[in-house]
Amino acid sequence: MSLTDPLHVLDTRRSVPSKQLGEPGPDHATLLRMLASAVRVPDHGKLVPFRFIRLQGEARHALGDLLAARTLHLQPDAADAVVEKDRARFSQAPVIVTVVARLTPGHKVPEQEQLLTAGSVCFALLQAAQALGFGAQWLTGWMAYDAAVAATLGLSADERIAGFIHIGTPKMEAPERERPDPALLLTDWTPGA
Repeated sequence: MSLTDPLHVLDTRRSVPSKQLGEPGPDHATLLRMLASAVRVPDHGKLVPFRFIRLQGEARHALGDLLAARTLHLQPDAADAVVEKDRARFSQAPVIVTVVARLTPGHKVPEQEQLLTAGSVCFALLQAAQALGFGAQWLTGWMAYDAAVAATLGLSADERIAGFIHIGTPKMEAPERERPDPALLLTDWTPGA
């Protein structure tokens, strides 16, 4: 980490594909330290519109089996490769943190802002993992939007999965990809224009 460049961690952030994340993952104390940083996000109304579900060990494989069964329920003719891909989705990284958005309908803070807070937690957790030497990837996929999966994970009617954050030790250095030029994305608004 560069002590002379305070933006170094942000400038070097990159996702490590979940298939490239192995042991060791963060232990309990290290994960709590990551989460302590991740919860320092804007939170209008101090609603804390998020919570976490940790998936590790055999729980990852059990969820994979449930996803495979759900795939066959939704697509009875699904190819074996599709079913096995869903079965293996949570078997690579040693720790997956499900970030759950806890929405409060009808609150003066719009649900969109509450959801954005939960999304900010996902990004902050990626940053915290990388800052502590781990690799991480934020994934969703069909299972993040499936009511049966939500019920299996114990979500209430006003909760949504914001992301599955896969965390582990990188097996490879994640390749850099081309990033957009912020100068091309920035415009100035002028009154009357």
